[in-house]
Amino acid sequence: MHKHDDAAQKLFGKSYEQLDDSAQKVMHHVAARTHIARDTSKDYDKKTSRGQRAADAVAAFGGSWTFIGLFGATMFVWILLNSFILLGYDKTFDPYPYILLNLVLSMLAAIQAPVILMSQNRQAEKDRLNAKHDYEVNLKAELEIMLLHEKMDALREQQWNTLLDIQKEQLVLLTRLSESRRTD
Repeated sequence: MHKHDDAAQKLFGKSYEQLDDSAQKVMHHVAARTHIARDTSKDYDKKTSRGQRAADAVAAFGGSWTFIGLFGATMFVWILLNSFILLGYDKTFDPYPYILLNLVLSMLAAIQAPVILMSQNRQAEKDRLNAKHDYEVNLKAELEIMLLHEKMDALREQQWNTLLDIQKEQLVLLTRLSESRRTD
């Protein structure tokens, strides 16, 4: 039998061993009266590799207006340089239909797409961890509120009992006072 079985039975209606990992973790924090909230991003970022951080940087840059502007400017310059005969040259290095440009763009897309997918997968994992942590925090808050309601109910019941005892004592005193006035 686990030391948190009574509390688990009271709050969840199950023994501690029957609870899932998250509920057991929350149960431990409730019983120990410790906080459960933490910054999961910092925890997760501590264990990221250099490659994962690079994938995030590539995805962040590849999805920015800066990238789109630089990409558009590069395309414009490439087309401009290859559409006109410049500096007395008879031939351009990539004449229309810009086959070399298409090759470069295909290679860029072939490299950029998996890197962006790696970053998205990592972000999805991070989001799952955040959702799990949010669930634990919400569950602990719910349990704490339930415990507070029970304490409030117990205090209210105690106050009612005290009030009833005081009223009974007042009735006894009033009865004695009334009887003493009759005898006078």
